[in-house]
Amino acid sequence: MRTKRSPWRRLKFIIPLVVVVVVAAAVGQYLRPLPSVRLVRTVSAQIRIPGTTPTLPWPTAGEAAVAVQGVGTLGTHGGNQPEAIGSVAKVMTAVLVLKAHPIGLGESGPVITVTPQDVATYQADNAGGQSVVQVAAGEQLTELQALEAMLIPSGNNIATLLAQWDAGSEAAFVTQMNQEAARLGLTRTHYADASGLSAETVSTAIDQTKLAELAMTNPTFASIVALPQVTLPVAGVAYNVNSEVTHDGFIGVKTGSTPQAGGCFVFAVQHKVDGRSVTVIGAVLGQGGVSELTTALNEGVSLADATFAALTAYTVVPRDGEIATLTEPWSSAVPVASPQSVSLVGWPGLLVHTKLVSDRLGSTVAAGMRVGTFSLAAGQFRRTMTLTAPAPIRAPSIRWRLTRL
Repeated sequence: MRTKRSPWRRLKFIIPLVVVVVVAAAVGQYLRPLPSVRLVRTVSAQIRIPGTTPTLPWPTAGEAAVAVQGVGTLGTHGGNQPEAIGSVAKVMTAVLVLKAHPIGLGESGPVITVTPQDVATYQADNAGGQSVVQVAAGEQLTELQALEAMLIPSGNNIATLLAQWDAGSEAAFVTQMNQEAARLGLTRTHYADASGLSAETVSTAIDQTKLAELAMTNPTFASIVALPQVTLPVAGVAYNVNSEVTHDGFIGVKTGSTPQAGGCFVFAVQHKVDGRSVTVIGAVLGQGGVSELTTALNEGVSLADATFAALTAYTVVPRDGEIATLTEPWSSAVPVASPQSVSLVGWPGLLVHTKLVSDRLGSTVAAGMRVGTFSLAAGQFRRTMTLTAPAPIRAPSIRWRLTRL
């Protein structure tokens, strides 16, 4: 007779097997890689300065543009078509001369000896009714004096003199002017001469505002165009054609006026906004009226006044304000705050773009450890700060590791 098997006899094989499987599963669960800590943005990708976007008193004719230096363009008007710019062209002439022959504040630079040909140029320009500065053969002008003579009383003959001194000929210098315009992204600008007399020397208010912003970062250029007058060896005292200089914060830049260009004014004005020094730069081209240049000057003043009235200092990110969190699935998120306050002078409606970049993080983070960067940008304004963990993030508990899905 066959003996009947007990079910317990089977269990003594199954139970150990189950135990082995459970233990193996638990070990596998425990040894599964942990997810990395993530840095997650909590601040908006775009922060808008509140308020109504300002309406500026644009001129009824020609083109205009206005910008806040170091921030960006507030507005433009009248299209973006190249038109004659007159003596405003001398801004590029000065930029190129100072690039090739830099001189610091308080320095005079190399001496330029006036030649008989320079005198002949002066006489011809003078006979043609151009804006000129008297020179004499053998006269010695320092580079600084020559730049003053070109930018303050706006001597066309001095622009030619500087072009020939720098490049050997005005034609070679004009080639350099156009190369520099292309390099700077002044896509609607073309130079045909160094002085701007030619009607083929053309640009736009937008391009000339950009160029003036660049030029004003050069301390020597900025110091010259802020002068109300200069004294030259032969010509004597010469006054700035930009009659707004020294009035109500005007510190430059350049005027221009020809029958083809009308009245043109590229300006720079400096005032304090909420205790901060701010420079507004703009351009007005193609103005008419009884006195074209006076019209351009008046339009520039109106634009500058309205721009400053619209500006405000705005705190984009306050110190200790939350901008991100460190997150992982086994505990609460850890807020990450801005280590500093970031503010700028802007206008209502200006958008500040933010960008969060996380470092490569593991499953644990030590207090004070760098976790990423946070950047803000608005036009030319840029600010980047390093973010650190305010508290440690430790590895999860055994229970969490064993029970996670």
